[in-house]
Amino acid sequence: MPISDVLLEQPEETSPELWQRFISAESEEEYFRHWLALQCHMIPMGIQAVLVTHQGDGPFTPIATWPGRGAEPARLAEVLKRVIEERCGLLLELENADHRFGIAYPLILDEQVPAIVAMEISATDEETLRQSMERLQWGVAWLEVLYRRQRAQAESATLSRLQAAVDLLAVTLGEEHFHAAAMSFVTELAAAADCDRVSLGFLQGSRIHIEAVSNSTEVGTKMNLTRAIASAMDEAILQRKELLYPPPPDTDVLIVHNHEKLSRQQNQAHIVSFPLFEEERYYGALTCERPADHPFSPRDVEFFRALLVLVTPALRAKELNDRPLPVKIKDSAATQFHRLFGPRYLGRKLIGTLLLGLVFFFSFAKGDYRLAAETSLEGAERRAVVAPFNSYIDLAPARAGDLVEQGALLCTLDDRDLRLERRSRISQRSQLQRQHQNAVAKYDRAQANIIEAQLDQAKAELELIEAQLQRTRLAAPFSGLLVSGDLSQRLGGAVEKGEVLFEITPLNAYRVILEVDERRICDVRTGQHGNLVLSAQPGTTYDFTISKVTPITTAANGRNFFRVEAQLAEVHAGLRPGMEGIGKILVDRRHLIAIWSRELIEYLRLWTWRWLP
Repeated sequence: MPISDVLLEQPEETSPELWQRFISAESEEEYFRHWLALQCHMIPMGIQAVLVTHQGDGPFTPIATWPGRGAEPARLAEVLKRVIEERCGLLLELENADHRFGIAYPLILDEQVPAIVAMEISATDEETLRQSMERLQWGVAWLEVLYRRQRAQAESATLSRLQAAVDLLAVTLGEEHFHAAAMSFVTELAAAADCDRVSLGFLQGSRIHIEAVSNSTEVGTKMNLTRAIASAMDEAILQRKELLYPPPPDTDVLIVHNHEKLSRQQNQAHIVSFPLFEEERYYGALTCERPADHPFSPRDVEFFRALLVLVTPALRAKELNDRPLPVKIKDSAATQFHRLFGPRYLGRKLIGTLLLGLVFFFSFAKGDYRLAAETSLEGAERRAVVAPFNSYIDLAPARAGDLVEQGALLCTLDDRDLRLERRSRISQRSQLQRQHQNAVAKYDRAQANIIEAQLDQAKAELELIEAQLQRTRLAAPFSGLLVSGDLSQRLGGAVEKGEVLFEITPLNAYRVILEVDERRICDVRTGQHGNLVLSAQPGTTYDFTISKVTPITTAANGRNFFRVEAQLAEVHAGLRPGMEGIGKILVDRRHLIAIWSRELIEYLRLWTWRWLP
């Protein structure tokens, strides 16, 4: 704001005249000038005065002085500097002047100092100085009234513009389709901003397409006007800046040739165009027109600028949503291609490179496809030791878990009844022998033959008893491990003929039993090789070869599996029957992606087969 060095022509003006001039001030400059004159009139000892203001972060600038001629504001520079630093009213004695003082008081609004008034007065006593400071302090209240009124007006205007912008946004969002939303927006904006015409256009390729013109349902009926508006929009987009015609005198030099042509067609109308920007590109423009006697003010331009920031994203979203599906797919693909191969978007490029590397890797990388299954060890042979006859347990030195050698005693059966019966059979045989000798001596041939037959029967029964006595001692048929049987708690207990007392298996031959899931049994063939890791020996791997695939399923733990037998390539001393672990059968070599995705692909195939007709 320029410095006012206006001379007060009538310093002898009366107080009512000064008040009248102050109250009837029509501009901010007049308000400050007449206020300062009135303030100096109220302080009769005043010699000169200056009012300084500043806007934002700029320096303090004199806005009014008194009297206009002969004033030396530089004499008050020191007191103004002190007030700016200390932010309070001050009184200083001026140098090189007797009984001359400088008094100053700041206007403080919301911790800001927008204005300071300073005055040079002549005083010989403290009472005059005190009264002068009080009157200066009271007078600053009028400045506060002005500033608060201006702030209230600005806030009211901002609120009105905000309300208008929200109403326009609501109107735009209330329409379902893009074209209807654009028409509603420009029509309502023309009414709200008092414009003759508002036009909205979007780039289609390299040309502007006028999408909507306020209060006009058919855009293409006036072709010359449409071309002129599109040219003005192109001019704003090419220069990437809002254009106002006629241009303000203090703006940068811009090309407004197309705006000038449009203005001449519309009787020297005032025109303003705003390019629409989104995602690093300009995609459209808004052009507003007013008659020649109604120019656009800076506040109007600010309103349009804020409105576009609020509304155009909603319009853009509706435009993108109304595109046909093939166009959406094409545009999306083009956008992703540009982001992938264009500038910036480093993260996307890194991800794309990584995915390309993964595709290349999985196209050539192969690995061993191995089928995992629950595995257990069984002895190659499992021999049962059974009770040869009904008897009772006498001794049982061995039990399950013992390692026994061939012929080692496992248990003995009670033989007392057999011994008594053996004695009885021996005595019976002796009697029959004597009877046979008597019959032979008497030449009773028939009786001799009968007794001889009885002797043969007694001999056979005696041999049977002898054999049973020998079988009362049960021994290990071969060296191995007792896998079942513990008769230590049954001493003296009865056993029946054929009852299994012990089971023994050798330690030099094993069978590997794999429980192969039914979904993978088709991959298993005899002769395939694999590896086994036992839970008891996780650090050791054993090789095996598939020897038999049993074609019968077994249900356990909620799944079906086939029993597959295999032979160990080498038997180690640390192995024991019943050990469990995980076995892996080497099926073949195939692509890694096929191995890792097989279960998912099979699941999708089954799901598709189940639900598709």
